[in-house]
Amino acid sequence: MEIRKEFKFEVAHIVRNCTSGRCSHSIHGHSVILEVFFTSDKLDNGQMIMDFGLMKDNIKDFIDGFDHCLVAWDKDSDLVDIAKKYSDRHIILPINTSAEAQAIFFVKVLNDMLRVTLFNNGEGNVKVSRVKYHETRTGYAQATIDDLHLLDIDYDKCIFSEQIKNEWGYNIFGKMVEGIKENKKIFINPVVIKQV
Repeated sequence: MEIRKEFKFEVAHIVRNCTSGRCSHSIHGHSVILEVFFTSDKLDNGQMIMDFGLMKDNIKDFIDGFDHCLVAWDKDSDLVDIAKKYSDRHIILPINTSAEAQAIFFVKVLNDMLRVTLFNNGEGNVKVSRVKYHETRTGYAQATIDDLHLLDIDYDKCIFSEQIKNEWGYNIFGKMVEGIKENKKIFINPVVIKQV
């Protein structure tokens, strides 16, 4: 069983080393629709995989960090310099910014966020099974947990601008990385009192 949640954001990038000259040589933007699919080995006390309301905090806020943002590959020093100089909202990643790489990135990060979350309503082993990263109305990339081996994503090389962290209220990404390194639950979901 899967449940699906859709998120939307506007993002700019360049996809270096790709065949299309427009994509590889010009900053351009997309109205991204990100579909996130969740699975679990059991249902919680509300007979759900995961309450959709739980996605309104860290998951939604993290994804919203990409909205109206310039995302750059850390190997692209020219674009990194432009991002830092001209965009308050920028993200520098150790991967290219193709739809495929972004889909894998979101599968990895969202699963790691879940891994450092303490669930309090009888949830099972909740995971993001797959992500669809729609760059356009007609095209998307889909990544699953089985695709994580395709990219080596070094979290220490992921940079989120101060503006993004300020809008989050705290460094969601940094807290997640801290939880992974310390093998600790960083995000705590509310305790639910059973009604029946």
